[in-house]
Amino acid sequence: MKLSILIFILLLFPLSGNAQQFVFDNVIGKFKNATSFYINPTGILFVTDDFKDEVYQLDTVGNTLNTIGGYGWDINAFDDPVDIYADPLSVFVTDKNNHRIQMFDKNLNFIFEFNNRESEIEEEQFGYPVSAVQSNQGDVLILDSENKKILKFNLFGDFIQTIGGYDYGSYTLSNPKKLAVSMRNNIYVLDEEGILIYDSYGTGIGTINTPEEIISIRIIFNRLTINSVEKIYTANLNSKEKKLNEIILSGYNTEIEIISTMIFNSKLYLLTHKNILIFSSQ
Repeated sequence: MKLSILIFILLLFPLSGNAQQFVFDNVIGKFKNATSFYINPTGILFVTDDFKDEVYQLDTVGNTLNTIGGYGWDINAFDDPVDIYADPLSVFVTDKNNHRIQMFDKNLNFIFEFNNRESEIEEEQFGYPVSAVQSNQGDVLILDSENKKILKFNLFGDFIQTIGGYDYGSYTLSNPKKLAVSMRNNIYVLDEEGILIYDSYGTGIGTINTPEEIISIRIIFNRLTINSVEKIYTANLNSKEKKLNEIILSGYNTEIEIISTMIFNSKLYLLTHKNILIFSSQ
């Protein structure tokens, strides 16, 4: 990583020595091998599980409201659902080995799929996607692990542009893992050496130097949460300082392998392979 970029990283997102503590409240859900989760603004949780290639819809006390899936390539079926994103009206499931993103309504009724691997237009092709989100402008952003780029489509499936490709210089993606979008429509990509940030037009605007190997990134409202398998960090994107603060968990003594985390209404939701742990801010 170039020195000039590293300096900008440290100015933009320094790692704070201040830790934020969360205390264990509850555990919900029962999964075989959960891979990702998301919470929509109404508090409904969506979880992907690749053991049976299923998607679960839960309320915040753990009641299962709906389940769809099963192995396959038809609609409502999946082959390695690796990521999920939800807004008030829609749910996007990244169906990795089927090379597509399936879009559902808030009740998990199928609406549309983005599936462009066999497109005659090379620029809009993608394969083995690993993440997808929707901006509040209505654009759908897909992280393509096969070609190492972000693709932007409108809700009708019309291609708009690619971001982070080989011609992006210091903002070229090398091993993209996950994707998130802020309330200001800035795009955050978890990559090999940290997090690359692009504006809504695809211009690189900053980077975050992550303190260790990070496996998940989530932005709920303006709260950024990232984690490794052992540690969690958060930042308030509205703050002028924009510092990454480590989260300290208490009240839960069992060893945890963290899959993904997010903060919603002052509660930390932590996904493991088997369930969701809920912690309250102190």
